[in-house]
Amino acid sequence: MTQQYFPLQALRVIAFGVLTFPLVVSAQIAPAPAEKSWREANDAVGQYKRGHADILKWEKDNVSAEKSADQTVGSLSLMTSEDAVRQAWLAHRELVKPLGRIGAANVDLIAKGQWTALDPVLQRKVDDLDEVLEVAAQGRKAWLQAVAAKQVLQQHQNALVAAEAGNELGRRMVSIGNWSKLQQTQVELAQSAAKMNVRRAQYAAMQAEATLIKTLQLTGMHTAVNLPDRLPDMPAQPLSAEIIDARAAAIAAELPRADGMRNGANVRMARQAYLSSHALAVSARDEVLKVREFVTEETVLRYNGMLKSVWDLLGEVSNQSQAVASTIDAQRDYLMAETDLQWVLQGGSPGSFVSLGGGGGEPAAAAGH
Repeated sequence: MTQQYFPLQALRVIAFGVLTFPLVVSAQIAPAPAEKSWREANDAVGQYKRGHADILKWEKDNVSAEKSADQTVGSLSLMTSEDAVRQAWLAHRELVKPLGRIGAANVDLIAKGQWTALDPVLQRKVDDLDEVLEVAAQGRKAWLQAVAAKQVLQQHQNALVAAEAGNELGRRMVSIGNWSKLQQTQVELAQSAAKMNVRRAQYAAMQAEATLIKTLQLTGMHTAVNLPDRLPDMPAQPLSAEIIDARAAAIAAELPRADGMRNGANVRMARQAYLSSHALAVSARDEVLKVREFVTEETVLRYNGMLKSVWDLLGEVSNQSQAVASTIDAQRDYLMAETDLQWVLQGGSPGSFVSLGGGGGEPAAAAGH
């Protein structure tokens, strides 16, 4: 199912467009000053380091381009979870033999995350299959964490752009006497909060990337990872409880009695995490985000009709960005829980299960024995 997020880029364009035409905005918020005052104010703003919207945007785009160029040095391309899983296997030479015994078709199923298609009898036929699956699970989960962190960072950066736009417009209003300094502090605080969110998100993204590199045992060989811009789509429907129970029974029949009992407890936990995370992700996407989209669209319409101020518009950009970030977190939690469930249904035993809404559970540790 393809995600349908509100086009936040469009609101960014609106925000920058507003700054490009300050006369229109000022007329909406307060009586327009004389043309000379506007020219003087605009000239004064032009002396600021980040005075105009086009300069601000140019700086942001070019800084991003420079960072992207820097990241290509010593970087590793992992554009799919399959890439991460196969790279994780490469770090474990002892897995060459069991991977060969599994067969190319089954190796592809595991690498692509289609574990429920595996024959449970492989548990008895292939030694060290459990380690093959553990390494695959850890690689996939570390990749999901890193991609989600990158995607959330982008949302907070979008919100910061809007906050910077609002703060710059506030400076212009103060410089021409349409605003007091006290009114300006509101948008200054909003920009400060947005900057703090970006810093937190940058650290989380860096930490997730470092964990991914460590999990793949590539520390010292690679300093950065090229990742996709967004998580994989969620399936239209989750596995039903009946299908989960049937597959749990099938794998239990292939395990020693003690392991089978332990696996049963893991299945109950994994199933609950899986079904709960799916419900939360769907709710975030189809309910909360849709309501936020409606509010945003109505805010834009009322802004265009001069019934809402630009501050309402820029504030809604920030709210929309946060809603998208929360939806990304929920989607990540589901994909993590799905990985754990598939692992458990093949006899695996995750160290912990996803903590819904709490950051996706513990960071994936480097797998190996």
